[in-house]
Amino acid sequence: MPYRSHLDALPPREVKLFRNNKSQAVRIPADFELPGERVLIHREGARLIIEPLPTNRLSAVLAELEPLQPEDAFPDIDSTLRPARDVNL
Repeated sequence: MPYRSHLDALPPREVKLFRNNKSQAVRIPADFELPGERVLIHREGARLIIEPLPTNRLSAVLAELEPLQPEDAFPDIDSTLRPARDVNL
């Protein structure tokens, strides 16, 4: 089943809790399926919130970077290099 956006409102459903070794677990119905293999879980008062891990896509990370300033420019090192030598193979 495809992942539903968090904006898709679904009515609350009662689900079953069970034990998995020493941990309590919950069965998540298919229509509430989350993407990936791991989630974030936290409490807000009496509520237990389970949410997908945020995906840090490269484009999002790059969009948050500050632009380079003139003092951040790479120096021109070509003028300090010796001339290239011919290599015989």
